[in-house]
Amino acid sequence: MKVSIITPSYNQGRFIERTLQSVADQNALNVIIEHVVFDGGSNDETVDILRRHSHQVRWISQKDNGQADAVNKGIQSTDGNIIGWLNSDDIYYPDAIIKIVDYFQAHPDIDVVYGMADHIDLEDHAFEAYPTEPWSFERLQETCFICQPSLFMRRRVVDQHGYLNDKLNYCMDYEYWLRLGTAGVRFAYLDQKIAGSRLYADNKTLGARVKVHKEINNMFKGIFGKVPDRWLLNYAHAVVEAKRKYRERDRFFILELVIATLFAVFRWNGGLSRNMKDILSQWMGSIFRVKANG
Repeated sequence: MKVSIITPSYNQGRFIERTLQSVADQNALNVIIEHVVFDGGSNDETVDILRRHSHQVRWISQKDNGQADAVNKGIQSTDGNIIGWLNSDDIYYPDAIIKIVDYFQAHPDIDVVYGMADHIDLEDHAFEAYPTEPWSFERLQETCFICQPSLFMRRRVVDQHGYLNDKLNYCMDYEYWLRLGTAGVRFAYLDQKIAGSRLYADNKTLGARVKVHKEINNMFKGIFGKVPDRWLLNYAHAVVEAKRKYRERDRFFILELVIATLFAVFRWNGGLSRNMKDILSQWMGSIFRVKANG
């Protein structure tokens, strides 16, 4: 069995050595692990670190078209039976790969396996469990409960269903899981800790919430023709919270939330669902209650 680990990278010099070491430290007898890093031309210490680790990782540093493009190039440059994608600020936990390999070997009908994970801080300390859940395609459309570094797939998945959408900047992994689920690819949940996903104030996703949710909504519209109410509400919250003008229960906050939600609904879905009508009615009622009590 051969496992290919793909790491996209750009200016993550303060973390990437720990990422590389977490792969190098995997104890997986009778398993060949190849690790490739596709770096987008970092101008920090990343390249120096990669040079020092050339004995254990194959790498290239040159301008690319973003994270998805780097992952796709990495997949194309490898030939492992199983593929993992580990970002340059995330880590694998000890024995993660052997746990995944054992599961795949015991379940030849499963195409994709994802496990439990933690959010980790700048020093690799786990401070909360990542909210993973057992597989449900319906539930996946409401929330992305898969922790990307904890997911592995058989190469036949890529052979049959293609690569990541390199036009996406934030939700390329989520779009891929939804695309695979739509195609009937078989997912399984492994209730063991596999990875640490780094969460900090200036990482890409946290730093651009409105852009993230806009891209997710566009992605849902493209795949399913409409956007789930939950994601429209998430977008509206991101828009209003970005203004940092109101307290959570301030009537002006709620009014702004209603306006942002209506904008999102008509922008992406063209009309209100019954569920959304009920939610907005409750919010409008709360505005008048807050005003009356104020």
